[in-house]
Amino acid sequence: MPDYPLPAEWVIAALREGTVIPAHPLALTAARKLDERRQSALTRYYLAAGAGGLAVGVHTTQFAIREPKHGLLRPVLQLARDAAKRGHDREGAVLIAGICGATEQAVSEAQFARELGYHAGLLSLAALKAASDEELIAHCHRVAHEIPLLGFYLQVAAGGRPLSYDFWRRFAEIPNVIAIKIAAFNRYQTFDVIRAVAAAGRAAEIALYTGNDDSIIIDLLTGYAIGAHRLRIVGGLLGHWACWTRKAVELLNDCKRVRDGKSIPASLLTLGAQVTDCNAAFFDAANNFAGCIPGIHEVLRRQGLLEGTGCLDPAERLSPGQAEEITRVHAAYPTLNDDAFVAEHLGEWMK
Repeated sequence: MPDYPLPAEWVIAALREGTVIPAHPLALTAARKLDERRQSALTRYYLAAGAGGLAVGVHTTQFAIREPKHGLLRPVLQLARDAAKRGHDREGAVLIAGICGATEQAVSEAQFARELGYHAGLLSLAALKAASDEELIAHCHRVAHEIPLLGFYLQVAAGGRPLSYDFWRRFAEIPNVIAIKIAAFNRYQTFDVIRAVAAAGRAAEIALYTGNDDSIIIDLLTGYAIGAHRLRIVGGLLGHWACWTRKAVELLNDCKRVRDGKSIPASLLTLGAQVTDCNAAFFDAANNFAGCIPGIHEVLRRQGLLEGTGCLDPAERLSPGQAEEITRVHAAYPTLNDDAFVAEHLGEWMK
């Protein structure tokens, strides 16, 4: 294996073109056990909706799947891989595995993901909260020797840590960094990443993905001019796109059609505000994102894709008033849901 392995060219091309990558939730029974049938149905839904990839074992999948008492990392990654192989009629779905923990754990997870056939690892640095930039970069290089990397700027409210411009500048120099998910929920920190990629001379090589669920459309429409460098965020790897995914695909395609033109239709900016309002309900912004995962579950439950909203941690549940907020945005923005698409195909996905 090369020192810094790279995925197949079609994977790199797909990421650079820009696609919808849902952050895959975890389907549980009422007894909080893995519901394999619904877990696979979710994967089929995303691919049928037009998603170009899947991110599995990430924050939306619940980091607790790694705990020995649950032991769900292996089966969850395997189920998504198997369902994707059966259900994708294009060259393939880009399979991205969440990589977490201190260095030895992260290296082990990267090795396992590579052996399963995952194309890249989304590297969370949340476990290294006290590490210096030097230590973080050494950690990233160790993992990069095992699997191609997607960087991950996870917002602090969801368990992430601040990451400096200098860190991102050096991270962008790692030869097999193929993309970065920016989920800082912060304009200044988002620009740190973009500026760092430009400064590293890799604007044409590293695909930028929004994870800023509070600013999806603005991220997808904005072009960045930094000196001679031209960059843009080409797609999304989002928890928000784990539901209403068919509409997310349409939305990304709409952004692609207009973003290189001379003007942006005002209707898309209005739509962007509507999407942000939906995200506030789904992600429970009113309660500092405490119900962000159950909120996604609730949308999927109402569509019949999940049995309930339960998480591995019984304390992780919808916040008071959150269900009502989801009802409100569903009624306010009927063109943003894909209920009819799900109802039409749910039976075939659940087989």
